[in-house]
Amino acid sequence: MTSGATERDRAKADRQAAILHEAARLFAERGFSGVSLEELGAAVGVSGPAVYRHFANKQALLGAILVRVSERLLSGGRAVIAASESPSDRLDGLIRFHVDFALTDADVIRVQDRDLASLSDEDRQRVRRLQREYVELWLAVLGEIHPDRSDAELRTSAHACFGLINSTPHSLGRARPAPSTSTVRGILESMASAALRA
Repeated sequence: MTSGATERDRAKADRQAAILHEAARLFAERGFSGVSLEELGAAVGVSGPAVYRHFANKQALLGAILVRVSERLLSGGRAVIAASESPSDRLDGLIRFHVDFALTDADVIRVQDRDLASLSDEDRQRVRRLQREYVELWLAVLGEIHPDRSDAELRTSAHACFGLINSTPHSLGRARPAPSTSTVRGILESMASAALRA
């Protein structure tokens, strides 16, 4: 591959990443149906039709946002578990990992909550499958921490914890004065740890 081709590929990847970032922000603000391709293009300095060079349509763009974040959560969760030596370390690592996601991708959480039904059937099924696999990672670790509890109890605990951590779209920036990210991180991590170990 020539250096020119490499630079073009890099520029295309950067533009695609910018489109995904701005689309998540705009979808979070206005909802999937409230954002046009022209607005998406303008947000990254291109025409609306230029977005089609990267994504077939707006629904495909939404799919890319939610599928990619689901893939990232699953691969990241697996990496956390592989790098941890004890059940307690695995749980702490998963909590830190998910809190970091919730703090950096609050827009994506809001998009998922509001616009999952706007995905194509194929993308929605893929997102659901990836999310189920991610939940199973947590259940395996929680089962090590609480071997006496049923699968239903562990599943309820995991989903309640996700609800707590994924509250960032609703809680970040609403308090005045706004707490620092490190303060919010500490609150979420300590609350999640206490809840899951109770």
